[in-house]
Amino acid sequence: MQTIQNFINGEYIDPVKADYLDNVEPGTGKVFSRIPNSTKEDLDRAVEASKAAFKAWSTMSVDKRSRILHKLADLIEANLDDLALMESRDNGKPLWLAKAVDIPRASTNFRFYASAIVNFSSEAQVSEGFMVNYTRRAPIGIVGCISPWNLPLYLFSWKIAPALAMGNCVIAKPSELTPMTAFLLGKLANEAGMPAGVLNILHGEGKGIGQAIVEHEATKAISFTGGTATGKVVGATASQQFKKVSLELGGKNPNIIFADCDLEEAVKTSVKSSFTNQGEICLCGSRILIEDSIYEEFKNRFIEESKKLKVGNPMEASSNMGALVSEGHLEKVDSYVKLAQEEGGTILHGGNRIDKEGYYYEPTVIEGLDKSCRTNQEEIFGPVVTLNKFSSEDEAVEVANSTRYGLSCTIWTSDLKKAHRVSHAVQSGIVWVNCWLLRDLRTPFGGMKDSGIGREGGNEALRFFSEPQNVCIKL
Repeated sequence: MQTIQNFINGEYIDPVKADYLDNVEPGTGKVFSRIPNSTKEDLDRAVEASKAAFKAWSTMSVDKRSRILHKLADLIEANLDDLALMESRDNGKPLWLAKAVDIPRASTNFRFYASAIVNFSSEAQVSEGFMVNYTRRAPIGIVGCISPWNLPLYLFSWKIAPALAMGNCVIAKPSELTPMTAFLLGKLANEAGMPAGVLNILHGEGKGIGQAIVEHEATKAISFTGGTATGKVVGATASQQFKKVSLELGGKNPNIIFADCDLEEAVKTSVKSSFTNQGEICLCGSRILIEDSIYEEFKNRFIEESKKLKVGNPMEASSNMGALVSEGHLEKVDSYVKLAQEEGGTILHGGNRIDKEGYYYEPTVIEGLDKSCRTNQEEIFGPVVTLNKFSSEDEAVEVANSTRYGLSCTIWTSDLKKAHRVSHAVQSGIVWVNCWLLRDLRTPFGGMKDSGIGREGGNEALRFFSEPQNVCIKL
């Protein structure tokens, strides 16, 4: 069993109070590491390290910062196998998925922002004859980045890469459920030549060290991804100190299937958008809305394809789905399936825990629920989807918009005008038409309503992690 450490000032160190948490491997249900349960004392160490490092890092040439981030991207690629193995053991996702998506995307995040910062431009306004104004983007200082457990290194890097590129020092907290790849990243940051104190990684519980990072007067901006309830606490706390805050929160995403769609492609991709990563992706389409004229055909094909999915050992290449992240989350998912039955839903497929060591659950398909019931309104964040009919475009939009969330939406139709109309009518920060999870990192990412505040990605992230300063010069 490995005991991991915090990464502060370029070194791995034990927590001040020598308190640790057990880290359980979802695929086996057994403890496989211990992690620091960090406290304010550990945070104070990280803050002092960041303060000491900030001037040199923020004034370092953009080209040099870029080279360090490119080197870090190279090192992630070089350590793909080790990182993917640890990601799979830590999270429960299939090893092949971690190799194909999670770790490569983490490398891409650093590489993207290593390039973006070099090409990031400012603005200037010239008033003929008497003045010129230009706007510079200055780093904020010390920023806090708090990332979730579902895509551990993928989303950890998504936050810290733009913050570092912009010249900030970062105090980051990965989820206590999936700390291992963030722990390993510290060593790679040193190998890449990142100065000590620029990146500090603290482990522990959200209600403990996570809240402390948000509250600390030294952190000038907070980027948080997680549940909506926790996001409310983070936002309220940060606002008391007038900190910048970016919140990427929950989703209850509609997947709208019109009768004029490419049915084969819609079914195939909808199975992926329902059950990839055990449904533990904030962008999964958990509410499938199907035009009534093709409802039965879509349903039958969807169930047929869902039955082909193998839930098994994350280390086996034949496993389409692995284990849920924790016993507590498994119990949550199972409780919603029971709730759906109480609300009048019919389970068409799945609906059961899998009797084996670890936290496995069947891909589950439910029909017959009202759009306003809890199962169709609350985020489950697991391999559970509901099927609902609609008879018109207006009804599809009304049902799609009927939750308090607005993160993403997928639309399946061959009618281009309809695709535009529905895209503009749905209240979602991201809309995919005839596809799912295609991402251009230059585009803004985030949700409407209770799905969050602000946008990540591209120049949006560089702007968030900087302060605009206008300079006016009289000619």
